[in-house]
This record gives sequence, structure tokens and C-alpha cells, in this order.
Amino acid sequence: MKILSPEVTRLLDKLYNLRGSDSVIFKEMESAHEKALETKERTTKEKSTLQEKIAGLEADSKNLSEQGKKLIEVLKGIDKKAYETVIDRLHINFDPEALVEKLDTSLPETIDRVNDDIKASKEELVQVEEEMNSAITTIEEIGIRKDAAVANQEKLNEYFELALAGNINITRDSITSLLEQFDLTEEETREAAKILMFPEDALYDYDAKIKESEKKSISEVMQEAKSQEVDSPKAPAVEIPIKEEPVSVVEEVKPEPAVEEKKFDREDLIDLFNEIGLDYLDYTTSDLDQILEHFNEKVIRRNVNIFKENDLSLDIFVDHINLLYDKELEAKMDRLLRIGKSALDIYLNPTVLTKYDYKGLDKAIILLQNSGLDPKKVPLMAY
Repeated sequence: MKILSPEVTRLLDKLYNLRGSDSVIFKEMESAHEKALETKERTTKEKSTLQEKIAGLEADSKNLSEQGKKLIEVLKGIDKKAYETVIDRLHINFDPEALVEKLDTSLPETIDRVNDDIKASKEELVQVEEEMNSAITTIEEIGIRKDAAVANQEKLNEYFELALAGNINITRDSITSLLEQFDLTEEETREAAKILMFPEDALYDYDAKIKESEKKSISEVMQEAKSQEVDSPKAPAVEIPIKEEPVSVVEEVKPEPAVEEKKFDREDLIDLFNEIGLDYLDYTTSDLDQILEHFNEKVIRRNVNIFKENDLSLDIFVDHINLLYDKELEAKMDRLLRIGKSALDIYLNPTVLTKYDYKGLDKAIILLQNSGLDPKKVPLMAY
């Protein structure tokens, strides 16, 4: 069986994601849609509040002008001396002339401030309405885009089913035209078209593994676990049984014992490569220098043998050069094998080996177990 290269595996990871309900395209549209809905709801409330504020300010401005004029006229018509005895005996501080003078000075300024508030509120209202209209437009556009995305996804799934059934009879232009609707590079589009037009055994194996894992993402499985907790509120905290070893145990990887080795140069490294089955021409000068910088012959031989013993291609080291001198590679492989992952599954998803050191990988596995998940069933691409 021909094993897919890491690059093609990553491309298939992307394509199969685009085929599923958890497609990044749908996720992004869903996120944008929710954000637009929130914006629409917020701005709708802000618009209503501003409109009420403006109406109140305009009423105040009108009343200040009309009532102020009437009050001034009334005060000007009052003769203080006609009420002098009452004002003096009751000690009332009432001076119509002084009040008229104050009104003449303060009233215009107060009306101007209210009118300034009206102007500022109207400008803010314009901005809120623009933001609201933009959100409404986004919601409508996403609806149209989602319809197109669903149609494209259905067509992509149709092509894959035809390819997997060995009955693909679609022109390259038709396949390429469809693939261009997705966020793929030109190289990815070309490689994806090749995969669909000329499917190989490794593609069938990849598809079988995806179907075996039921294409469930971590978020979906965790949601199911949460739903089960809601259905059984009286149940005690779930204790996750661990078949292999206790959750609390973290296996410690012992460092390699110090071994005095001779100083290796590039020629020595090329000789070693030839001996263990690696083609040095597949590696750049920078790669070779990087290996020499971290050189440990025992580790290199052991890591190469890990993949040889599992009948896996050594091409994995070309794209993941650090795995060649990774002192914890054997321990990480063993940890994944013990939870039920196959060597081929690990090979097809090497990122899990480069992403974590041993303790980090162990912690990720324990986190999944403590969340009620079976690490064996969770796709490695989701780790």
C-alpha cells in the first residue's frame, strides 16, 4: 500500500474538514453571523434609546424657548412696589427685574447647550444606524454565501464518493473550478484534483479511518458528554476509568545517558544516512547542519528503526527533521500506541509528535480522559 506523504495528508485533513458539518467555512460564517446578529440587536436598542433622547431634548428646547419668553413677559409686568408690604413682612426674596436680567443671560445659553446635545445625539444616531445597516447586510450576505457553500460542499462530497467508488468521470476543469471555490492554494488545488481524478489505496485507507472515528471533533464529543451530565443531574462526578494506568501517573522520560562520541562532520552523517536507509539528497544543507547540532547517533538509529519496524516510510523525517533527533520520540509513540492509536495513524498525523514534548502529550491525553472522552476515538489532528 502506498502511504500518503505528510503534505497530502494535511491536504486531505483540510478537504475532509470542508466536507463535514464542522467545516471551517461554516464555522467562520457561523461566527460572523452570530457577531452580526449581536451587533444588530445592540444597535437596534441604541437607536431606540437615542431616538427617545433626541425627542426629549427637542421638547426641552421648545419648552425652554416658549416658557422662557412667557415668564419674561410676566415678570416684566409685575410692579414690585405693589407687593412691597407682603414681600417685606414675609421676607420673600423676590426681584422681578433681577430675574428678567438672569433669564435674558442664562436662557439663550441653556437653549444652545440643549441644541448642541441634540446635534451630537443625531450624529451618534447616524453612526449607530450605519453600523446596524451594515450588520443587516452582513446577515443577508452570509445567508447567500451559506447557500453557495452548502451547494459547493455537496458537489465536493459527490466527487469524493465517485472517486472512492472508482467511478470518477469528471473533467479536470470541472474539478478545478469547484476546488477554486474553497480557500486552497494553487498547489493544493492542483494536488486535490489529482487525488480525485487518480485515487490510490492510501486515499481509501484515509477515508476508512475517518469513517471509523465517525468524523467527530473534540467539541462534538465534549458536547455529548455535557448533555449526558445535564440528563443525570443527581449523578456524582464522573470518574473516568483508565485501562492503561492511573490518570495521576505521569511517566517520566529519563534523559539519555551521557556518552562520549567522536565529533561527527557532514561526511560522517552522510555515511550514517546511507547505512540506516536515509537519502541525504532529500535533505538541505541546513537540515544536515541542524541534525549535527543535535547529533546523537543512538537516538537517530532508534528513531529510524521505530518507523522501519512498523513498515512506515522514512520520508516523514524529510518534512519533520526534528523527529530524527527527538530523544522522546520513542516514549511519545509508545504513549499513543498504549491508548489504542495505530502506528499508521500516528504517521499520517505527525503533528502530534512535533507539537508536544512527552509531558505535554501525556497531559493532553489525561485532559481528554478527565473530560469524559476516549483518546483513542478522538482524531489525532484534533489533539
